[in-house]
Amino acid sequence: MKKVILSVAVVSALLAGTAAKAQLIDEQNVTVTMDLQPILQLGMNGSQNVDFVFDQISEYVGGITQYGATALTVSSTVSWDLYAAGFSSSAASGQLIWDNQVSYGEATDANATTSLPLTLLELHQDKVNPATTGFAGGVTADYFSSFQTASTGLGSNNVYATSTPYVRPVAAAKYIAGGNSQNAFVVGGTYLVTQSSAVGARSNYYYTIDYRIVPGLPATFPRATAVNNGGNIATSGDLTTQGAGKFARPGVYTMNVKYVLVEN
Repeated sequence: MKKVILSVAVVSALLAGTAAKAQLIDEQNVTVTMDLQPILQLGMNGSQNVDFVFDQISEYVGGITQYGATALTVSSTVSWDLYAAGFSSSAASGQLIWDNQVSYGEATDANATTSLPLTLLELHQDKVNPATTGFAGGVTADYFSSFQTASTGLGSNNVYATSTPYVRPVAAAKYIAGGNSQNAFVVGGTYLVTQSSAVGARSNYYYTIDYRIVPGLPATFPRATAVNNGGNIATSGDLTTQGAGKFARPGVYTMNVKYVLVEN
């Protein structure tokens, strides 16, 4: 009896081994692809036209300031820089001056000029540039400084004037956020969600811009400056640099401020 039991056990083991080797396997694969598209979005709230109408002597002397005229919002998945570029049709042809649309009166005064430098426009941003490295002289360049008294010297917040607005400004130029250097940038993020305990208008992804123009009396725009795209400006600084007695001819002038958001 013992021999029969042993034989059955051996046969059972052999059958079990044969069944294991005969198992069939099949498979199908699904390829999963993730495409991370870069997102670089700049929003602008506020009027697309900011008007300065000088019809009072006090406005010529003290200037006009348009507070909070533009709000800029950024959402980005990549590191970025944001700058403002003063531009005009004349700038496109190499002269960094306003476009003269209408002139009032007869052109009888040889000292009356329509060549008004783009840099007579001053900007102010509501918070400092969060990038702190990579600027010429180690200085963080932005438009955060308060507007100076209208009657004092050259301005410190003059708009960056250029004939090539989509070319990144030089290291000595002002940036709203980020800078010319690869080490000067703002990391990806958005004003819509919390960033370092700040959200919305408190974040580094939201900027409010003020504008100011001070013509002076006569209208020579004493706060204009030649600091811009490597000094490439047809009419440097205020109008007195064009010649003694020069002043702005009354009329309608236009220019464009381009806000450019670019990947660092």
